[in-house]
Amino acid sequence: MAHWTLDQIPWHNFQPAAIDPDIVKLVKAAALVEYNGGDYATYLSNVFHDDDDFQSVARDWALEEVQHGAALAHWARLADPDFDFDASFKRFIDGYKIPLDVNASVRGSRCGELVARCIVETGTSSYYAALAEAAHEPVLKAICRKIAADELRHYKLFYTHLNRYLAQEGLGAWGRFKVALSRITESEDDELAFAYYAANHAGEPYERKRFSSAYAKRAYAYYRPTHIQRGIAMVLKAAGLNPQGLLHKPLSHFAIWFMRRRVAKLSAAGA
Repeated sequence: MAHWTLDQIPWHNFQPAAIDPDIVKLVKAAALVEYNGGDYATYLSNVFHDDDDFQSVARDWALEEVQHGAALAHWARLADPDFDFDASFKRFIDGYKIPLDVNASVRGSRCGELVARCIVETGTSSYYAALAEAAHEPVLKAICRKIAADELRHYKLFYTHLNRYLAQEGLGAWGRFKVALSRITESEDDELAFAYYAANHAGEPYERKRFSSAYAKRAYAYYRPTHIQRGIAMVLKAAGLNPQGLLHKPLSHFAIWFMRRRVAKLSAAGA
């Protein structure tokens, strides 16, 4: 069951004058990805086909993800009354598919799958925390704070089940780190690029590089060092390493440098 409802969002506080057009574009894309949580629940249920407890967890998790999408979509329609969420979502799911007809994880093991889920929740928790701080519009700020808290709780949930499966599969720290690194490198894959395209550029041909760059230029700009440092700690923990150990500081510095450099290069290129 969701920890909050759409009725608890202070919609009456919406302030059109406080809208950031770049954030509106990101919110539209995020609404599509979040609302597609049902497909991920199906995938996870297939991977954990003989684990009824985890399947129940996955279904509850998906309901919350879909609610995130609904909240973001409603806000996006307030910010841009011309935004057709239903048409955009159809465009998104018609063009971007995740593998559903599976009975094993694409990560090689159930431990690997749960590490990957932890990495995803790390990214989303950090992202919505960054948007909540950057947004001046009070309703969006409230929504992003709620979603960021949910995503942090989801991380803890998947991490708990990861520890349960580690006792069965015994995936070592190096194996977990490789899965984590692999999932991080997928952050600029087709899903976010296609969602950005489907939400903001109807009628245009899809160009992966163009829309991936347009998304990254806007999204990365809102991250602050504190968001990145916390995210690195969560990644290290999921990988079985000390979250505040010797790797935390250099990896945080590298990630901060990388994001700033990426935004600068994309801005200079006019992405």
